[in-house]
Amino acid sequence: MIPDDSWDGELGELHPRVVHPTHRRVDNILAAHSLNPRSMAAHQGLYESAMAGTATLRKVERELIALAVSLTNHCH
Repeated sequence: MIPDDSWDGELGELHPRVVHPTHRRVDNILAAHSLNPRSMAAHQGLYESAMAGTATLRKVERELIALAVSLTNHCH
């Protein structure tokens, strides 16, 4: 992995999209993509799409599902 304080070029452009707004860090699942910026952009795009509004689930419900999955998978 490339430390996010060393990101430049395409990675540097992605940084504002993937850094956690409160904790000011990049989650490990995204940092693992630092060697392949295209896969990082695709992963973030999928996340953004999944968390966007749908007709059946509100954002808070999607966040609760994500939280339950993260806890089950022992993510941090």
